[in-house]
Amino acid sequence: MLFRRKHQLPLWRRVIGWLWPRTGLKRAWTYIFHRIGRLPGTTHSIAAGLASGAAVSFTPFLGLHFLLGFVLAWFTRGNMWAAAIGTVVGNPWTFPLIFALTSAIGAFLLGQDVSAYVPPLSFVTLWEDPMAYMASFIPIVFPLLIGGIPVAIFVWIVCYIGVKSAITSYRARRQARLALKMKLQESQNMGGPSI
Repeated sequence: MLFRRKHQLPLWRRVIGWLWPRTGLKRAWTYIFHRIGRLPGTTHSIAAGLASGAAVSFTPFLGLHFLLGFVLAWFTRGNMWAAAIGTVVGNPWTFPLIFALTSAIGAFLLGQDVSAYVPPLSFVTLWEDPMAYMASFIPIVFPLLIGGIPVAIFVWIVCYIGVKSAITSYRARRQARLALKMKLQESQNMGGPSI
């Protein structure tokens, strides 16, 4: 491989590097922001795609967030790459908070306690009959979905407005820098070769 390490890192170091990048989270987020700003398409398509990916992260359909993000991005004429990036909102660190929020809202809207339907954690049952154990979570999907829809709509609107304004200003600053660079190059070329 072209960019492979000569001495491979142990698995635990790779996992830590994935959870907390060696160069820091600020640099990782800066890189992601630049990648989003340079995606092809209009500011509307990038903002709608990112908002779609973020919004579907508040649904209880784990494993289908990419597909749901693509479908919602298609309906809103959003960028598919931005939708894939937007689904990062739902990750192992945020899912407990997302499910706590959507279950509380779902319980409030339906007038029932969602926590009564949560099956107890049992690794023995999960190991012996995983399909039955996973099926025992079906009763909580509907309250999570009911609670997740208003949150997803709110997240889509807030994310769309924020991302669209951020990308608009990012692209304006980038265009200004490129215009200044072109102007400097033209002025250097006009001066002729230096002796």
